[in-house]
Amino acid sequence: MSDIQILSGLHDIASDYDSLICDVWGVLHNGREPFLAAAEALRRFRDERGPVVLLSNAPRLVATLLKQFAQIGVPTDCFDAIVTSGVAARAELSARARGGPLAMLHLGPERDRDVFEGLNVESVEAEAAQVVLCTGLFDDDHETPDDYAERLLALKARRLTMLCANPDIVVQRGGQLVYCAGALAREYQKIGGEVLYFGKPYPAIYDLTLDTMRKVTGRTLTRPLAVGDGMATDLAGANGVGFDALFIAHGIHAAELGEMTTESLAQLFEKTGVRARAAMRELVW
Repeated sequence: MSDIQILSGLHDIASDYDSLICDVWGVLHNGREPFLAAAEALRRFRDERGPVVLLSNAPRLVATLLKQFAQIGVPTDCFDAIVTSGVAARAELSARARGGPLAMLHLGPERDRDVFEGLNVESVEAEAAQVVLCTGLFDDDHETPDDYAERLLALKARRLTMLCANPDIVVQRGGQLVYCAGALAREYQKIGGEVLYFGKPYPAIYDLTLDTMRKVTGRTLTRPLAVGDGMATDLAGANGVGFDALFIAHGIHAAELGEMTTESLAQLFEKTGVRARAAMRELVW
């Protein structure tokens, strides 16, 4: 990976692509404040090259994400559509509930309830559950996966399938990294639990993304560029479906990377086993 291109701006390679599939957390905002230069870069790409779809591992529906954008101050004129892992997880729950009420244990904060509200789903305790929906930790400001060890063992003893609505292990919130649903799912798998993942890096979410873009714009994307800060999600997902990737270095891997050089990038990419066409400290035009 020593030949990875460090860009001065997205404009350096924009002409090679007809569309962007862009991550949200770590690229457009950090959970506390917007990255307005990134929004402007997406806006310029839309004006000069083609459509932009935001692809997020947020365990929430699009309307809820838009409310968060309004609270944080993320502009909504820099993209054409949004796809979330929460939308994909909701579709799975809906399918499972077609034969009758689905008894479901929800692991995650109250703010994620929109994933299953309005469905034929009954939120129950573990002893009565048929399936587990994991959208995160109950209190991700203070808890870690270690706090869930006994609970996960109890779920495994009942052979419950976990639906993971956010494969991210951590996400950047302000200047801190907080654990996500993927961290609990990883621990559940370690003890032999069954997990179904919805979102990046799994190919199904990219099929949904391309289909959504076709419906919104009437266009079939033939050469998208995937933009993101997560090696195991954004970049691995892009690699898996054959899309070029642009790595944003100031996100969750910033401390691990240190100074961004071709050498430090090569070491990080070798360690994680993924690849990218190019890298930037932050997304700018």
